[in-house]
Amino acid sequence: MSARTSALLNARRWFPPLAWWPQVTRATAKADVMAAFTGAIIVLPQAVAFATIAGLPPEYGLYAAMVPAVVAALWGSSHHLVSGPTTAISVLVLAVLSPLAEPGSERYAAMALTLSLMVGLMQFIMGLARLGALVNFISHTVIVGFTAGAAFLIAASQVKNFFGLAVPRGAAFHETLLFAAKHLGEAHLWVTLVGLVTLAAGMLTRRFAPRWPYMIVAMLAGSLTAAGLNQWLGAARTRIETVGALQGALPPLSMPDLSAGTLQSLLFPAAAVAIIGLTEAVAIARAVATRSGQRLNSDQEFIGQGLSNIAGSLFSAYPSSGSFNRSGVNFAAGARTPLAAALSAPFLLGLAVLAAPLAAFLPLAALAGILFIVAWGLIDWHAIGHILRRHPRERIVLLVTWLGVLVDLEKGLFVGIVVSLLFYVSRTSQPAVDERVPPAAELHNPRRKMVAAGPQAPGCPQLAMLRLRGSIYFGAVEHVREQFHNVDEHDPQRKWVLLLAQGVNFVDLAGAELLAEEAGRRSALGGGLVLIGAQPTVLHMLHRSGADTALGADRLFAHKGEALRSLYPQLDTTVCRSCTRRVFQECHVALPDGSALPALPDPMPQGPDVPAPAPTPATGEAAP
Repeated sequence: MSARTSALLNARRWFPPLAWWPQVTRATAKADVMAAFTGAIIVLPQAVAFATIAGLPPEYGLYAAMVPAVVAALWGSSHHLVSGPTTAISVLVLAVLSPLAEPGSERYAAMALTLSLMVGLMQFIMGLARLGALVNFISHTVIVGFTAGAAFLIAASQVKNFFGLAVPRGAAFHETLLFAAKHLGEAHLWVTLVGLVTLAAGMLTRRFAPRWPYMIVAMLAGSLTAAGLNQWLGAARTRIETVGALQGALPPLSMPDLSAGTLQSLLFPAAAVAIIGLTEAVAIARAVATRSGQRLNSDQEFIGQGLSNIAGSLFSAYPSSGSFNRSGVNFAAGARTPLAAALSAPFLLGLAVLAAPLAAFLPLAALAGILFIVAWGLIDWHAIGHILRRHPRERIVLLVTWLGVLVDLEKGLFVGIVVSLLFYVSRTSQPAVDERVPPAAELHNPRRKMVAAGPQAPGCPQLAMLRLRGSIYFGAVEHVREQFHNVDEHDPQRKWVLLLAQGVNFVDLAGAELLAEEAGRRSALGGGLVLIGAQPTVLHMLHRSGADTALGADRLFAHKGEALRSLYPQLDTTVCRSCTRRVFQECHVALPDGSALPALPDPMPQGPDVPAPAPTPATGEAAP
């Protein structure tokens, strides 16, 4: 790579628009502008709802949808990902900050900005360290369980607004449910009616008019219902509370709280928010890229998300991530470049200025009804049903994550990740090992197709041909060693082992030492260990560790045929002379020492005076 090319790639990493800006034309710019305007309309009610979930004033949702969206678009790698406030991040913010400060207070808002800064720094550092692949270790099951738990928490947080109940601040999930069940008779009739009308309007719109913005329709239905009730009965009787007028202005400059106590108290929560934010953003970017055909750079996405949260913390934005709804709408609306996501912010600002006074007429009960719909949409019922029916281990991961999130959101997430990784380690520590033999029908096939050894396909009495699928690393060493020992323990004459290593994708130092150890042990028994079809990476590790010397160059083969031709003359002729199995092609040519093969014994005579043996009930074969 030339110095000029290297410099260009480095420049594109620090300022990605250098890569995609030449693709911008009049046609793409027009498509991006239309997509940006559509996305701004969609995010306006969402931003208000997400800020409410996060325990912040409604305008903070708008702030989080502006500056972070521009920065993430310019410094990320996806052409269609749109960042901003999301449901999962909003729930996390409320969960981690509500024990530390009163939601909606100045202290709470200041800590939210500090959290945004810390999250951004963590994400940025992870991007610089090229840790983009880490998100691959958070399984889909964990995400399904987390989002389902978050959905329940969202619904629980809005019970007070939907029914007009005085739920204690900071009540846990189960405490909220118990309180609601005990005081349901105290629910305000007119407040609940507004919530039900909003809920019905939103659900019907999603069902019968999916192209319409259901949030806006639901908000209008709830607001008109509340206005009619207040006009008819009076606000004093209905007791319908509203969101209040928004501040339709540019995001104000802010300074996060950098005191030692605040930083210390937010360290662990920031890590949880950073991981979830990155997982959400990369997953959404990959989903859209699959449809658009774009190639992504996870490390660059980490950098983009980190810078967006750092910048957002200076412009009154709480933590943000990739938004599935906005990204999907952005792609569906015809966006061609990241310019669409960047332009969505000024469009949103203009709409916010126009719509800000209207928020004074938006009932909290209507907002709660909308959030109930959002919570329901978060639950992936299809994936949950599939996991519960067909995957016992994943079922445990799902339930542990879901229950953990309901108890403690960020710790529940980490518990789910740990349990998922433990199951993964358990699976990889026991790679599949099975004995293979050529079936009688394939005996003379030069490709030597193999099947599992068994009663119908017995193996060689001197040689075991084992197929291993997986990795031979420190966690799997004992399992593989046990499989090797089982060979000669069950039949001491089987001193040779042929390891079909095509499925071995990785061998670490401990694995290489195991193979060298097994080769030495079998050599002492009068046999040996032979590797067939080992991958170049495996051979490289064997060479680096010196295990190839212990094995011997004459014990490494590319194909089964050449290995068997080389090994057959080394077998015990005495055993072969009395063997009737004749498993391999070589067994039908001559004995290992080159002498002629003895004739196989005649099959059991059959005649009128010799009754045929009765078949056994289990196998249908002749009984001995």
